[in-house]
Amino acid sequence: MLAKVLSASVIGMDANLVEVEVDIFLGVPTINIVGLADTAVKESKERVKSGISNSEFEFPLKRVTVNLAPADIKKEGPVFDLPIALGIMAATEQIPQSKLEDYIIAGELSLTGEIRRINGALLIATCARKLGKKGVILPQDNASEASIVDGIDVLPVANLNQVADFLKDRQSIEPATRALSISENGYFELDFAEVKGQGHVKRALEVAAAGGHNILLIGPPGSGKTMLASRLPSILPKLTLDEAIEVTKVYSVAGMLKPGESIITRRPFREPHHTISHAGLIGGGSYPRPGEVSLAHNGVLFLDEFPEFAKGVLQVLRQPLEDGKVTISRAAGSLTYPASFTLVAAMNPCPCGHLGDRMKQCICSPHSIQRYRGRISGPLIDRIDIHVEVPRLTKDELLRSQEGETSAKVKARIDAARVAQAKRFKALNGKDGRREHILLTNSQMKAREVREFCRLTAQASSFLEASIDKLGLSGRAFERVIKVARTIADLAGMETVDVENIAEAIQYRALDRQYF
Repeated sequence: MLAKVLSASVIGMDANLVEVEVDIFLGVPTINIVGLADTAVKESKERVKSGISNSEFEFPLKRVTVNLAPADIKKEGPVFDLPIALGIMAATEQIPQSKLEDYIIAGELSLTGEIRRINGALLIATCARKLGKKGVILPQDNASEASIVDGIDVLPVANLNQVADFLKDRQSIEPATRALSISENGYFELDFAEVKGQGHVKRALEVAAAGGHNILLIGPPGSGKTMLASRLPSILPKLTLDEAIEVTKVYSVAGMLKPGESIITRRPFREPHHTISHAGLIGGGSYPRPGEVSLAHNGVLFLDEFPEFAKGVLQVLRQPLEDGKVTISRAAGSLTYPASFTLVAAMNPCPCGHLGDRMKQCICSPHSIQRYRGRISGPLIDRIDIHVEVPRLTKDELLRSQEGETSAKVKARIDAARVAQAKRFKALNGKDGRREHILLTNSQMKAREVREFCRLTAQASSFLEASIDKLGLSGRAFERVIKVARTIADLAGMETVDVENIAEAIQYRALDRQYF
């Protein structure tokens, strides 16, 4: 008898429908799985056989053929264990097929018949809604994340017996409650008030947070670069609902949602070590998975010891910094992951770290300094909007400096600036609902939006023109100066960008000539 169960395969940031067809006929007892299945899928036959038998169902001593259609899409992972087991049970008439076509089913089976969590459950639930299905049958540990998808029933199951009883109408399964809340308590263990001095660096971080601008911190060891960067999440605006769902999808695909966690409520803060590989940062692998740039989507990517990263690894940052997404190409096709993040990079001014230090003398040769800084290419530096020095505090500054503003006060100004940006871009974003380039912050503006929204006073224009030759700004750097100035004006509640805003923005590019 032939049976069919609906499942789904997660590819990139989408889930595609997969029909699990099971046919049983006379022959040597064996299971053959076809349909471009990877090793994990082919190994499922052993888990399925033990899961069915240990759940006190009959496993057929016949030839079983399992087809995963369409056959031209790669199938990977253990998500097909449960639908394959149910297909075999339906084909042997141990369960009815009447309800199977209403649900998309996915789950990993243990040898005892227990159902374990899978990756990408949120995307599978989204696929079920698009196809107009009644709901999904998923492992209990995945129910919370899948429940944020509206309009379908998410049925959490713990074992094979429970699914069988539901399909035979012996037991009902209560759909998971839709828990769609991104409220947060607003408490962060780290606060800007704890950082003594460094007022100009705090100001630069405030501008970066307000406009989503990338920032580079340059200073000797112990000057507070990591301390300042680690407190940036405490001043970032709260995630919007759409942003939170986007982040949750990435973490669902990566399998990084905690059991019972329905949605990511805080902006990600990722800080990979400088020994990270190309695939670890940008994503990839034999079966591509999101890298750190995607895990930092709608949040912060902090790269400490910036020049210590492999040069080839740093170069792959250029696409996500420019486009807000990353494309991973393989022979079988290409996948695109979202990667719109704020880059915070930190570095020493030289290999020993003490060039320009007021307390220790630098021992580096000019050649070693040049080689150290040369690890960061000019095009990559151009994509970092703000460069700021972080000097080491003197003894008097450490002893006498008072605590500064709290993160809450700084965040209030940033929230106001983000509101101004949202109002400015609202009409533009609403012109076409299919518009791919949705503007959320000033840093995301393209050339056309810069011309439309960044109106400069005559004095500001003259000052900017005079600065182009003096600083040797590239076309990209010139545009980024204007966007930073627009953010500075937003923090001040100004409609027009004036000369003071331009002067502060240019100050954040003045280190280009000195260091790079």
